[in-house]
Amino acid sequence: MVTTETLSRLSLFEGLPQEDLEALTGLCQEVTCHRGEILFREGETAKKMYILLEGVVTIQVQLTSRPESITVGVINQPGQVVGWSGLVAPRHYTATATCQADSRLLAIEGDACMRLLEENPEMGFRIFRQIAEVISSRLRNTRVALLKTL
Repeated sequence: MVTTETLSRLSLFEGLPQEDLEALTGLCQEVTCHRGEILFREGETAKKMYILLEGVVTIQVQLTSRPESITVGVINQPGQVVGWSGLVAPRHYTATATCQADSRLLAIEGDACMRLLEENPEMGFRIFRQIAEVISSRLRNTRVALLKTL
């Protein structure tokens, strides 16, 4: 069971009041991903966002100019977000996430989370500010990885 204490230690939820954390716990489920297992594939409808609790997940994108995909990120620190597309329109995963080691993650239902954030704009602002930082970081990492392939 996911607790408010677990959520309060994650940077995505940093500074949220106890009642907000309590509302979020009902949307979270702990999941296990085994080495080699794919969490989601690029282009699939994004229904969930994940937060790493332990393990390693790589983020890869498929280049149209090459048959192989390239790794644009490695998620290996507890609290890192993967699958932010579960909350961001048009809600399609922009990459493929593969577990490189047995991993534990929190899975957050996108639709339910968006309803909660719309009902509580202050909480929504705080969380989306953190998600914007994640997106910005991933964009920089993707740019660097793509430039290395040229």
